[in-house]
Amino acid sequence: MGLTGILHTGLTVSDLDRSIAFYRDLLGLELITQWDSSQPYLRTVVGYPDAELRIALLRLPAPDGAPGHHIELLEYRRPRGSRGDANTYNPGNGHVAFMVDDLAATYAQLRARGVRFKSAPVDITHGRNAGGKAVYFFDPDDITLEMIQPARHA
Repeated sequence: MGLTGILHTGLTVSDLDRSIAFYRDLLGLELITQWDSSQPYLRTVVGYPDAELRIALLRLPAPDGAPGHHIELLEYRRPRGSRGDANTYNPGNGHVAFMVDDLAATYAQLRARGVRFKSAPVDITHGRNAGGKAVYFFDPDDITLEMIQPARHA
């Protein structure tokens, strides 16, 4: 196939400034850059000949100095979209999972700052993450996000 890695995860948002504040100020991602684009190549790639986008690139730095995974936030200024049904069971809806060291503490901090969750953290009892903990939560556009605390192995 020729695939060699994953460069970034792109998320379409309704208000780039609000989403940057959420991912940077609440979740701790680093804002790398942001720009506006209506470049002909981008219009072709996204399939909208009149597309105008505001874009931001953020990352969660890896502890070992590696570049970390990038999150690309895209606000379509034109054409303007509307949110479809965000229920996680609907095809086409994905989620991004973040790893944390202390899920209970992170959950409490984010909840105190108004972040919405599907539940309290739960113990993972089956599968490759058994022994860990997980919780789903939402960004300002109801994009589903997940936090996982890996199992502690001796």
